[in-house]
Amino acid sequence: MMKELAIAALAAGGVCVADATSASLPLTQEWDKTFPKSDKVEHAKVTFKNRFGITLAADVYKPKVGNGEWGTGNGRAVAPRPPKFAAIAVSGPFGAVKEQSSGLYAQTLAERGFLTIAFDPSFTGESGGTPRYVASPDINTEDFQAAVDYLISRDDVDADKIGILGICGWGGLAINAAAVDTRVKATVASTMYDMTRVTANGYFDKEDSAAARKAKKEAMNAQRIKDFKSGTYELGGGVPDKLPDDAPQFVKDYYAYYKTPRGYHARSLNSNGGWNKTSALSFINAKLLAYAGEIECAVMVLHGEKAHSRYFGETAFKMLKGGNKELVIVPGASHCDLYDGGGKGAIPFDRIEAFYRKYLK
Repeated sequence: MMKELAIAALAAGGVCVADATSASLPLTQEWDKTFPKSDKVEHAKVTFKNRFGITLAADVYKPKVGNGEWGTGNGRAVAPRPPKFAAIAVSGPFGAVKEQSSGLYAQTLAERGFLTIAFDPSFTGESGGTPRYVASPDINTEDFQAAVDYLISRDDVDADKIGILGICGWGGLAINAAAVDTRVKATVASTMYDMTRVTANGYFDKEDSAAARKAKKEAMNAQRIKDFKSGTYELGGGVPDKLPDDAPQFVKDYYAYYKTPRGYHARSLNSNGGWNKTSALSFINAKLLAYAGEIECAVMVLHGEKAHSRYFGETAFKMLKGGNKELVIVPGASHCDLYDGGGKGAIPFDRIEAFYRKYLK
């Protein structure tokens, strides 16, 4: 059960809201991403704090602009350059780091004219917070809000043109953030998981019973005692190093991304030891999408046609209200194809760009 939960968990130009603690964060300065560096954007590393006092590390991607153009739009002029940029905060997948999928999304959107940041959530990657490798529906939603704080603080960002983008488990967290943060004008949830649903109910809701939830809670509460006595937090394991013969296809997809040169990163939880075993407790006891029906900002839910997680996004979309909501299903794409394109160019960046241009104006 713990293994299943672990898999489920599967520049400058403005103010840097840094603090004394941030100076001690060991930020890697060399390019160590899983994708090549673009010559169309400026890149910088920054830090900022959330309201829990945790210092977050992020990569800023800023369009290189000139001749009155707003970005290059794949080599073409797309609009007159505004006095300030529309900006987008990106995070995910759940258990990944900013050097993986979120950085790719952020850099690509910066190439298309948006100022973006990809950030590591609290307790993970280069961000601060102890104990390490723990998640929280509350703190991780706040991480998105802190990223919005940072973007608005920059003098090259238009405070009225702020978007967020969450990938995988961070898609559900992005929807939760949109429900509470009225400063967010447009939200994209890509290949999303509802981490509270999958943790409480199991995959495809096959463990949706009080008895099944009790067994999970008993196991994790027993682990709490073990961790307390040892003074350490035992990890649940990331994507398995060796696939069992009967591994479902979506686990094979995770392996193909996290455990191969395609997506492996030394700081990625899913590429290595995973979350701590008690991390899922707070997700069992929460409902990320409780107020999704009250979201007034624009929302795009983006999923692959063949994604095992598609039911999370379709359920979320049914809860959304208003004419500014979009459901985009990518033909033939799996869950992980929307992490990096899957070698098929599966991420519909033209649709994403058009969505943000429509609602961040």
